[in-house]
Amino acid sequence: MTSKYDYKGSHHMADGKPDVLNDAERVALQRRTLRVLTIGQVIGSAALGAAVTVGAYVVQDILGQETPWAGMATATVTVGTAAMSQMLSQRMSTRGRRPGLALGYLLASFGGLFAAFGADRGWLPVFLVGLFFFGNGSAANLLARYAATDLSRDDSRASDMSRIVFASTFGAVFGPVLVHPAQHVAVEWLGIAKYAGPFLFSAVFLFTAFISTSILLRPDPLVVIGGVGRAANTSSRFGGIGSTIQSIWAHPAARIALSAMVVSQVTMVAVMTMTPVHLKLHGHEAVSPFVVSVHIAGMYAFSPLVGRLSDRRGHHETIRVGALLLVAATVIAALSGNVEQLLFPSLWLLGVGWNFGLIGGSSLLTESMSAEARVRVQGVADLLMSFCGGMGGFASGFIRRAVGYHVLSTLALVAAGVLLVIVHGQLARKRHLAAPAAG
Repeated sequence: MTSKYDYKGSHHMADGKPDVLNDAERVALQRRTLRVLTIGQVIGSAALGAAVTVGAYVVQDILGQETPWAGMATATVTVGTAAMSQMLSQRMSTRGRRPGLALGYLLASFGGLFAAFGADRGWLPVFLVGLFFFGNGSAANLLARYAATDLSRDDSRASDMSRIVFASTFGAVFGPVLVHPAQHVAVEWLGIAKYAGPFLFSAVFLFTAFISTSILLRPDPLVVIGGVGRAANTSSRFGGIGSTIQSIWAHPAARIALSAMVVSQVTMVAVMTMTPVHLKLHGHEAVSPFVVSVHIAGMYAFSPLVGRLSDRRGHHETIRVGALLLVAATVIAALSGNVEQLLFPSLWLLGVGWNFGLIGGSSLLTESMSAEARVRVQGVADLLMSFCGGMGGFASGFIRRAVGYHVLSTLALVAAGVLLVIVHGQLARKRHLAAPAAG
């Protein structure tokens, strides 16, 4: 069935110029876009939450319970997310949001199948290759938040973005709860290794997200606003990763935004990756899925409130609140010892702080850059955020093994504290500059 919006979306590039939407059409199309993105976000986050929970356990089964390489699983996923976010953003620049998101979910589905096969056979290289491509699912979910802002008004950009981030709550909380049923199906029904089950479930979910996005995300919001043509025309100017980073670093606000995204991701990934391992080593493996669920709820559940705060109080203030929450979370984690109850509030605050940093930073970044550069900048920013998070997750296993979980949490505390000082200083300078004008 063809709607008038499908016609506009397909017709708009015929003469090289986008169709002009009136306010009512733009609002209606934005609502439709947000609904479709929400479906993919729920399905994708359920898949990611179910599989990532047991990734470290697979590495431990293959290399031994005391291996310092347990963080390799999360690191591989996040490095895959980083690499693929750049590839997917390039595809979006030339073809639109829908082809990029659909390809991300499809590759992630195949990655889940490879990871399940590697986990069943105990073949670490195969498992890691699967996890790398599995990272496409996270890349697609992250880039979907930018797709939600293509048709946004300037005063509702963060709120629209937060709706998509919030949609991840349902899937991400539900996903880890599926771990035990998936393991039961793997062992009792399929006769394969129990940790292969969650990855099989995830592959099915991600393929469903691929089908949903491919069919329903029409018209493409980036195509409708003419963003594909603009991105292609400026590809030479912002073509290289290095030049794109320079363009970000040339804007003070964009620097703060990128710093917030990177620090929030590194802090969250490093502590979250080693928390299930820490719990397992202290005999609390059964608690781990619930701690992860609480953490993921914190990551997404308050997104609408965070988005409204960011639109009304400013993106800098949102980043500052996020840094404060990350400081509180890492303090509790560093002091938790083997008391698993303390990890519930710690991981919850860790997720909420990450949410503030992600939405505040992403909104500030989008606002700071020109429309022509946004798609490319968004992809490079997500590449850096995910790559640094991957390195944090990779190093976390060695740090925990060498000096303990509490020292790992303390190092994360230092990173969050530095971000807090930077953004607080920026806010102080803004108030100082605004004072003479007010007088």
